Amino acid sequence: MLKGIDPLLTPDLLKVLAEMGHGDEIVIADANFTAASLARRAAMAPLPVIALPGADVRRTVAAVLSLLPLDASVAQPVAYMQVCDTPVGYRSRLQRDVIAALQADGQVTPERCEAMERFAFYDRVRQAFAIVHTGDPQPYGNFLLRKGVIAEALAA
Repeated sequence: MLKGIDPLLTPDLLKVLAEMGHGDEIVIADANFTAASLARRAAMAPLPVIALPGADVRRTVAAVLSLLPLDASVAQPVAYMQVCDTPVGYRSRLQRDVIAALQADGQVTPERCEAMERFAFYDRVRQAFAIVHTGDPQPYGNFLLRKGVIAEALAA
């Protein structure tokens, strides 16, 4: 246990977050997500899958973003899996809750969160840095978070 660090962040997850660079993406996935099979079919090498079976997506996103800045240099540093067979703009309760929490924390506005068709989301996951597989039973509770820069202001 470390002082000041969310206890949900396991040593394996802390290592992954520390190794990520600017522009790398991490997936926060629900219990239904095909984490193991997508990780095996990743673009470059198998992706690490960090299991958090007792955690939900809302809490996991908050814990990860307590240490990870979102990328300010892209239009949409957050993506989520669009619920199949729903109208454009539809968000599940979980998706609305996560996005509202991000907005309340000053992380992003809803416009900076991109809905992605299921198979396009899977393709993007194969390019990710890691997958955090939660125990959240809510379907379509899957998010991609793009890491930004931790830095001091540029010297003139």
